[in-house]
Amino acid sequence: MKWLRFEAGGRTGFGTLDGNSVQVHTGDLFDRPTPTGERLELDAIRWLTPCVPRTMVALWNNFAAAAEKNGWARPAEPLWFVKAASCHAAHGEPIPAPRAEVGRVAYEGELAIVIGRTARAISVAEAPAHVFGYTCANDVTAIELLNRDASFAQWSRAKSFDGFGAFGPVIETDFDWSAGSVRTLVGGRERQHYPLADMIFNPLQIVSAISQDLTLLPGDVILCGTSLGVLPMKPGTTVEVSIEGIGTLTNTFG
Repeated sequence: MKWLRFEAGGRTGFGTLDGNSVQVHTGDLFDRPTPTGERLELDAIRWLTPCVPRTMVALWNNFAAAAEKNGWARPAEPLWFVKAASCHAAHGEPIPAPRAEVGRVAYEGELAIVIGRTARAISVAEAPAHVFGYTCANDVTAIELLNRDASFAQWSRAKSFDGFGAFGPVIETDFDWSAGSVRTLVGGRERQHYPLADMIFNPLQIVSAISQDLTLLPGDVILCGTSLGVLPMKPGTTVEVSIEGIGTLTNTFG
């Protein structure tokens, strides 16, 4: 089932994707939502982020191929940072280019986990009951800013400019990550195409590990990291992050 949020006719709402229309629901997305019987055509809505995370967590160095090529040691535990809540962008929304002195900006196509139940210090075996579904993400990064100060790597700052946390268009609740892959097109050219089975820590291990450190709430989003093919973008470039079985997240930088 593919869930989405929308704006139409001056109101916001949520529902399930059914072909070229949305079956509108009411209530709580994460607690027995109820269909209203109303349907809206997709061309009548503006896409919103499919949930509103209190916290967006993202991983670094979580793919074996990238670690091997870059000479990075495989981490003993997930390496994560937090992106500001103000950085979220929906499918179709622009990603504003920061001021010139920030330097080059890169795309990172990724799989993202959406939490469905409060998770605190849960085991890997308990993790499936706390995962609502999966979505596409673009973990945009100001790559020159990240290590500009040799005394302090600026992970959150480099990852948190407006629009740098794009995700959507939908949350798919029935997705087999082990058989999936991420494909990123930049200006229509394929730049990334990597298997999710190459993750060093899989989604259930990630959710369990992060829940040991902080409480995850319904609607929180965890980006699983990216693999090979990350490059800087030029203003005006359109980036499409596609995961078969979920959909395609499209945003234009600048």
